[in-house]
Amino acid sequence: MIEPGSHQPLGATWDGVGVNFALFSETAEAVEICLFDARGNETTRVALPEKTGAVWHGYLPDCQPGQLYGYRVSGPYDPSAGLRFNARKLLLDPYARELSGSLRWSPAVFGFDVTQPDNLSPRSFSDSAPYVPKAVVQGAVGRPGPRAKIPWAETIIYETHVRGYTMLHPAVAAADRGSFRGMRNREILNYLKALGITTVELMPVHAFADEQFLHRRGLRNYWGYNPLGFFAPEPRYLSGGGITDFLDMTNAIHEAGLEVILDVVYNHTGEGNHLGPTVGFRGIDNATYYRLMPGDPSQYANDSGCGNTLNVDHPQVRRLILDSLRYWINKMGVDGFRFDLAPILGRSATGFDQQHAFFSELKKDPAIANVKLIAEPWDVGPGGYQLGNFPPEWAEWNDRYRDTVRQVWRGDDYKLAEFANLFLGSADIFEHTGRRPWASINCVASHDGYTTADLVCYEHRHNEANGEDNRDGHQHNYSCNYGVEGATEDAAINAIRRRQRLNLLTTVLLSHGTPMLLAGDEFGNSQCGNNNAYAQDNEAGWLDWSGLADDPDFHAQVQRLIRLRRNVPLLRQAEYLHGRKRTPSGWRDIEWLGADGERLTDGKWREVRSLTAVLCDTRKTKFQAKEVQAVAVLLNVADAPMKSQLPQFENIGNWYNVFTDDGEQPRRVDDQAIRLAGRSCACFVFAHTSPGWVI
Repeated sequence: MIEPGSHQPLGATWDGVGVNFALFSETAEAVEICLFDARGNETTRVALPEKTGAVWHGYLPDCQPGQLYGYRVSGPYDPSAGLRFNARKLLLDPYARELSGSLRWSPAVFGFDVTQPDNLSPRSFSDSAPYVPKAVVQGAVGRPGPRAKIPWAETIIYETHVRGYTMLHPAVAAADRGSFRGMRNREILNYLKALGITTVELMPVHAFADEQFLHRRGLRNYWGYNPLGFFAPEPRYLSGGGITDFLDMTNAIHEAGLEVILDVVYNHTGEGNHLGPTVGFRGIDNATYYRLMPGDPSQYANDSGCGNTLNVDHPQVRRLILDSLRYWINKMGVDGFRFDLAPILGRSATGFDQQHAFFSELKKDPAIANVKLIAEPWDVGPGGYQLGNFPPEWAEWNDRYRDTVRQVWRGDDYKLAEFANLFLGSADIFEHTGRRPWASINCVASHDGYTTADLVCYEHRHNEANGEDNRDGHQHNYSCNYGVEGATEDAAINAIRRRQRLNLLTTVLLSHGTPMLLAGDEFGNSQCGNNNAYAQDNEAGWLDWSGLADDPDFHAQVQRLIRLRRNVPLLRQAEYLHGRKRTPSGWRDIEWLGADGERLTDGKWREVRSLTAVLCDTRKTKFQAKEVQAVAVLLNVADAPMKSQLPQFENIGNWYNVFTDDGEQPRRVDDQAIRLAGRSCACFVFAHTSPGWVI
């Protein structure tokens, strides 16, 4: 019945006649392939007959796409030696392209006898097959269409969640809500295009598990940072079309002129710590896939904070990750990746290494070399904070930018000097590796923490619904409620909150670097003070689209800011500005001015409460009508109004007001003494003629 087959490629591969199965395991003694019918009943079990190197393989000539399958792997069960084989546990193929079903919590999914958790030696002989998802053999799928190919310098990222973005959207049909199909809804794509963003970043879409502790609380893992595999999409996001649903979504997003980035979790798996279930990697080759503790291989290194850590030092683990990346690029049309807890990808026994083999192998891969790579540059292990230390082709989430901008607008003392460098792309963090300003991913809010609306409404986290006694989530949010915790009918408080939301987003969109917006921030979406909504797969975590109608002017102002950034290249320059280049009239490429219009000296920075950043085009001596010669970004972080003096240029042209929080249209400035309201910002451009085209 079964033939020898081939050791390449790994996974289940249909050739038009039958299916080749290939599984890597260095220390297994035998591997069986198990086939299941549509109701989950095991119909066939047969040993893979061949082993080439560390790959077990076999070919079933009559197997067809749609077949459900899993593996049973035999070998020593000795947790004290890092060996956890147990043939009674059905295991997921690490290369499975699609899963059917979900993990159901039962004592049977554990490799040890759960009645003796303090002694892992007694092996569990319960069959786990009824309780674990099955892999699905894939046939031919379509092809990715043409890509948008947005240059880094023009990129504006929009972080969102497939399920949360579509569950309450009025234009999405009920059957499509919470799915990839809902995400390609024409009205959603038209909205994203009209907003002006270029790149949609989706929170994890790889198949994931709901943790047992959440199941006990009646909650679900909403965010998805608990993967079961790295090729299969999460089944709950599919709505009848199988994995084609994902490809159709990426093709539709590309047709709208946008990119797709995936938030990927190659740092741990959903099998958890030494007391976790055995559903895949643990039972296939525990010591290969996971970093075990030196001196006690029954325990797992926990640099992820999620119970285990992938062992990227091992060549097979690196191959798995690189194969996964290539699959999502070549077969599913993905344009880039944001790597969760990315230092783990460069960790070895001695710590993080920018020259780690993973980074070297990734750089040499031609498919991966042409996509966007973004690091979350910290994990919870020793030396886990690595902001600025990733290879030159990577961008990084910049938490120094996030926290400083929050503090600046909250009114904290002595922050504007630090802000000035961050505003220009954080050269002190990224330039030493030869990177450009785009390497800094600038945001004030992301999925992890408060929304921008909650930053100005709450000073304390309100995570009680997570069931952890409000102990989870960030404690230091640099937020302010302006007098009342949470929602209020006080018009004055609501006015300052609205202004501060706009100040925060204006700063992000006018800073050098790559701006990132959290979905819903453009219309004030709130999570009611929950700054860790990972388990809130409900209206607390989903986007409330009714907010769009509550204040349409705010949404319009965000659109104007995005257009301003797109149409004025001085706001998104490819080089760092250090004040070394000058215009023919002597103005430097960046000038920092105080309220009096004079250049700020070192002694003045500490006391300043308002400033003007003037960016001058030093490349030209003559300008066309539709060109901007200089940009002035004014910030007043004080409570009281202030006057700021715009510089007097000798060039031919005038200053024009192109953005203020009052929503006025561009107008020429005749008096260069500009009055700024308390806690407000504005943008002016110097041009020959009225620059209505910039917004």
